Amino acid sequence: MHELFHKLHIEDRHINKLRAADVLQITKHSLQSHESCAEEELIQTFIQKLLMMNYRARNISVEEINEQDHIPQRHNDSSDDESDIFNEMSISNKGTSRSDLIHPMDVQMAVFHCADGFLKQLMVTKLAQCQYALPLLVPDPFTRQIEFPLWTFRQIKKSWKMRNTKNEIITQTQPIYKAETPMVCFFRFGSVSSSKSQLMNSLINEKHNTFFHRNCPGSSRTRELMDGVVEIAWFCPSGKDTDKFTDCVAFCNLHGDAGDHEKQLQILTEMASVNVVLLPKLDRNDKHAANIQKLYNNRKALICLLTEDESTVIQTKKGKYKIGLKDRNHPDVAKELRRAINDCISESSSTFRLEDVSKHSDIRVDEEDDGDCRRGREAAQQMMSLLGNKDLTEIKESFLPHQGKLWHQWSQKNKELHRLQADEIEIRKKTEIKNIREQQHESDISEFIKLFIKEICSYDKYVMKFFLIWLQIFLDEYTSKDITFLHHKYNEKWSVVKKLKDNHDKSEQFKTEQTKLERISDELQAAAFGLEHIMREIGQIYESCESVKKNKKDLKDFSSLPSLAAEMMISGSPLELMDGDAAHVPVIWISAVLDQLIQKLGDQRVFVLSVLGIQSSGKSTMLNAMFGLQFAVSAGRCTRGAFMQLVRVSEEMKTQMNFDYILVVDTEGLHAPELAGRSTRHHDNELATFVVGLANLTLINIFGENPSEMQDILHIVVQAFMKMKKARLNPSCMFVHQNISDVTTGLKNMEGRRRLQEKLDEITKLAAEEEVCDAEHFSDIIRFGIQKDVKYIAQLWEGNPPMAPPNPNYCENIQELKKTLVFLASKSHGMMFIDLKHHIKDLWEGLLNERFVFSFRNSLEISAYKKLETEYSKWSWSLHNAMMEIENKLHNKIENETIHEVEETDLQRELKKTSEEVEKSMSEFFKKDPDVALLIQWKTSFETKTKELQENIVRETKRKLNKILQQQDLKKKIDAQRTHHINTLYEKSKELALKLKDKTDEETLKKEFDLFWEQSMKKIITGTQTLINNIDIMRDMKEIPSDIYGSAPVGQKNREYNNISTVQSYSEYVTEYYSIFQKYCHGATSAAIFGEIICQKLKDPIEQSVYKKTARDLTEEIKSNCESLNGNRSNLEKHILKTLAEEEDFNKYMNYIDETLEVISGIIRNVVSRYITDQFSVSVLPKMEENIKLLQQKIMKAAHESTEHVQVNRGDAGLWLKSFTQQLSDELIFSEKDLSGVKHDDVDDFNLLEDVIRQELTDIMSDISSRFNTETFPVKLDYKFRPDELLIDHLCQCCWVQCPFCKATCTNTIKNHDGDHSVHFHRTIGLTEIYYRNTSNLSTYICTSAVANSNLYFFPIDSDDKIPWREYRSAGGKYKDWSITPDLSELPYWKWFVCRFQKDLEKYYNKTFEGQGKIPEEWRKYSKQDAIESLDKYI
Repeated sequence: MHELFHKLHIEDRHINKLRAADVLQITKHSLQSHESCAEEELIQTFIQKLLMMNYRARNISVEEINEQDHIPQRHNDSSDDESDIFNEMSISNKGTSRSDLIHPMDVQMAVFHCADGFLKQLMVTKLAQCQYALPLLVPDPFTRQIEFPLWTFRQIKKSWKMRNTKNEIITQTQPIYKAETPMVCFFRFGSVSSSKSQLMNSLINEKHNTFFHRNCPGSSRTRELMDGVVEIAWFCPSGKDTDKFTDCVAFCNLHGDAGDHEKQLQILTEMASVNVVLLPKLDRNDKHAANIQKLYNNRKALICLLTEDESTVIQTKKGKYKIGLKDRNHPDVAKELRRAINDCISESSSTFRLEDVSKHSDIRVDEEDDGDCRRGREAAQQMMSLLGNKDLTEIKESFLPHQGKLWHQWSQKNKELHRLQADEIEIRKKTEIKNIREQQHESDISEFIKLFIKEICSYDKYVMKFFLIWLQIFLDEYTSKDITFLHHKYNEKWSVVKKLKDNHDKSEQFKTEQTKLERISDELQAAAFGLEHIMREIGQIYESCESVKKNKKDLKDFSSLPSLAAEMMISGSPLELMDGDAAHVPVIWISAVLDQLIQKLGDQRVFVLSVLGIQSSGKSTMLNAMFGLQFAVSAGRCTRGAFMQLVRVSEEMKTQMNFDYILVVDTEGLHAPELAGRSTRHHDNELATFVVGLANLTLINIFGENPSEMQDILHIVVQAFMKMKKARLNPSCMFVHQNISDVTTGLKNMEGRRRLQEKLDEITKLAAEEEVCDAEHFSDIIRFGIQKDVKYIAQLWEGNPPMAPPNPNYCENIQELKKTLVFLASKSHGMMFIDLKHHIKDLWEGLLNERFVFSFRNSLEISAYKKLETEYSKWSWSLHNAMMEIENKLHNKIENETIHEVEETDLQRELKKTSEEVEKSMSEFFKKDPDVALLIQWKTSFETKTKELQENIVRETKRKLNKILQQQDLKKKIDAQRTHHINTLYEKSKELALKLKDKTDEETLKKEFDLFWEQSMKKIITGTQTLINNIDIMRDMKEIPSDIYGSAPVGQKNREYNNISTVQSYSEYVTEYYSIFQKYCHGATSAAIFGEIICQKLKDPIEQSVYKKTARDLTEEIKSNCESLNGNRSNLEKHILKTLAEEEDFNKYMNYIDETLEVISGIIRNVVSRYITDQFSVSVLPKMEENIKLLQQKIMKAAHESTEHVQVNRGDAGLWLKSFTQQLSDELIFSEKDLSGVKHDDVDDFNLLEDVIRQELTDIMSDISSRFNTETFPVKLDYKFRPDELLIDHLCQCCWVQCPFCKATCTNTIKNHDGDHSVHFHRTIGLTEIYYRNTSNLSTYICTSAVANSNLYFFPIDSDDKIPWREYRSAGGKYKDWSITPDLSELPYWKWFVCRFQKDLEKYYNKTFEGQGKIPEEWRKYSKQDAIESLDKYI
């Protein structure tokens, strides 16, 4: 036993059970079709085939590594004619005996023993679907304790047809554990030559191996786990004359020698109607003779099959038969045996019921032994006890009040709200809806639902799952009798209606019969009561509480309810997505459940797969086979709407498939013309549009080849996809053609594809006219290939039900389809749970409005676009920021005269690195972002926009720099004049200093210098006054000391030269010259004086450079740290609206509405100013000091390298100065011309020069730092370099077009953008003085609710033309460029504003909110806090 488990790689699974959740996930192995596999893969291969209902799961062979290795050979070199056959054919090979192979039934039973309760039940259910015998009594392989696995039978139902006493065919459908049938028991004593199991198969279905026998493929002589096992199978008649038995009959098969399994034999013989025993012959000396005699004396019928006897059937006495098997024809024996069994059954009143097996002692019953299973059952039984014996039609009204009339009324009113007519007022509809919700909320929670919530919250996940399954089992049992009766009535009436329809009968009888059919359908719906109805009730309890924002009296916390549904989905249960009874999607409930899924699983990526098809076309069966699911498969039209179920993707497959789950959406059948009053074309169109729009891929399921049915569904599908195209959604589809007799016939399939293509194209043309869409071929509206997107599936049954097993070809076709779907899914990006939530809401909101394409508001697309805008903001900032650095550097070079022209190619070259980084970032964004499928539509336009932005930046920078270059001629004249002035003063003061060198009296020196200065000034002014026209020489003279000593003015906005007139007194700049004069007088060297002059000349450029660099750094920091500025303009506007609400200043509000750009610019300036003030000491000043330090290091490095350069090349001061200024030309506006008036021929000590610069520079830097404060920082900067202006330029280069109705500003962040203008939320149009004509009543309509009204009109400005709001674009002009989609979920913010400032608005416009413009009372419930919080929720 241990060796077997070791071979199968399940040694530990007897303790750590195989879980259903593990085998139901998408794995690499589950996508492959295996006819053979390695021993270690036998278990998973068997499970995967069984889950797909492929009965060949028991036919898997073990792969042999090399066939040659297993064929023994003995070569003989003698010629052929000398060979000895008797000698050479005597080779034996015991080593490769069949007994070494693992028996197929050992694989099956190994899975059974190692499976947890849920997998075991699933496995047995699938075995039953495969028409295989099921384990009834199973000895434990280690303890030999006998187990009766009653739990595993609980989900199995059997249907059969039989004739009643009136010879009428009646249909029976029963849970198999409840069915009372005759039971025929087969067992053997000793070893027999005939196969008992094979003989039983010939009685039940000679074409199918219901019981595995020795002649089945893969069988071996030894089996480890079947000895003592009792299997059971049922024969179910079809009501035809060819039935082998006229009633449902159970057949039990005891494996092994019955003499070795006394307990099993005792149970079977006691419960059987007929005992059939196989033995070689009757021998009173045989060790089993006593048992045989006992059976013969028993009143139960006994049939002895003797393998060593050649006689035909003999009845020895009543109910006792003997049949010989030796040398007998097998069909003859089967015929005799069948006749004998029928005779015995007809004479016996004994019946067998599966549940009764549990009454026997000394056996283990799984339901009782498993504590979790037992607790789940007890909880479910407690719930069922509350139902009592109530009539099914009353149960829903009394136990499920929230989903009844009130929910249906709410659903209808909500649709009416979205489809308002002329005489209907939106406020009244909203009030009605609110009242219904309040009534719903006031309804008591039934004890049944209270107990359900209590039970499901009381247990762990394992017990909870048992509880749910048990509850569904009991509910099915509770309703089965009535449902079966109603189905029978429905089918009878359906046949009548269909016959009349086929005869094209449109008489009153047809209408009458159709009405009766609808009534039966209603009765069926009323009688249906399952878990989906319980969860629907909980969903409506939640929605009613959420709508009125309070708990119910019997509920502690309604917000915990979605968590229950999320847990159920995670455990594998389907959840109702669309309530088919109310024809409505409970969006609030579904959204909350998806939020809980995100809480529990994380925001996982899902691929949504939906299926559409005609009623009873095998949709659910296909999904169940494909994914091992358990969607309800029922006759009639019991299940309406749509259900969704999660299928997990294994860890190994997640990397290949790019998502974590497949969300499978199953739907009710489309197009039931016999229910014309109920299932209208509109309902089918609505359902189809919803699931097509929701899914990444939709399977269009077509059953058979009926052209009329195909036409009906194709029209619905084509229209749905056409709407998707017009709404800019891009789902894909695949046609699945089921029930094809021969899917291998290539020619026939090609013809079928051709016809389908023609039909699709034909319908597309018709639908294009209805939907006003330009399309002639189906491929014009969806990506579709007739070869790859059409799959043919074989018929489901291999033979005729109810005894036919599933067709293995069907299973293989489904396996191939699954593989294709997973491949296509791996190419898709799917969507996140959060996106799915928004998408469901958007789709349903769009569908509620009758004009879906016009009304659809794609939140996913909006969200993706906002994300793209945010990224674009970063890319544009990177380009702007880089160009500011380039512009600053080139500006310095121009001022330093190191460049004399600027070309676009120069700027592009400088910007290349940043440009490439932006291109790379953009490319990665469009490749790797999770929403790439949505974003790709804007890729080209944004690449173009970014390119255009870059070109504009380059062009504008070139323009500014060239303007500076054009000013150089005038500046050169001024500079030449200044140089002459400087040179004159400098040389004359130096000469005077040399004359007075020996005089030390300071008073004498001062007197001499003053006289020199006065005379020099007069000469300069007189000599140059007419030299240059329009130049204020006196002003220029006043600038000279400042140029030399660096006294910096303040308060100048645009400055080309320093203006000394701002120095406080005349003596201040004279003193600067006097300082130089003094040092010469006291014998300072030329190098020291030259160094001091250089530093004084550097002071102003250093200050400007540091200020600019600090401003740029600060701009980046403010942009990152200020929440209001961190993002795009929409984020900034949200911050502004919050601020306005906090301040409650009406005038500021109106200013914002009328002059949005000016207000936003002002607020940016305020934010920046406040940030600089608040963060000055912790951020601004440290940045300044860091930039000063870095610049000081660069200057000293330039000085040092210039000294080394001069020393290496033996140059003079001129070479030193050239090297020094060239190295700093990128950083500072400082060049040789700034020192052109200063002679430096006698400067030769360059080390001293370097030391002086180092010392003086430190003092200058300290002086700059000491004067740096919150007041000097903004005013010392050129206006264009200030952080606030940089941010205004960045954030406000977008669209500022206002809505022609409410003045909301277009939220597109790109100026002159493509496409329509739009905003996320519009405002009340009364804010802009729109009022009702011939009254003074301001309107309370919001643009999005106005366009939802089918009979509301407006008059464009300066026009008397009456335009329907729904057709506002027809007004032309500014109206046609706006996209305003119907939406009733307006922003509460502006409702609060209207209420808060009602009187102010009325006074401002001299109008009132009265009459038709009366403010709804519900608006007044919003507080300021509600308004502020709504901004975060909606924007």
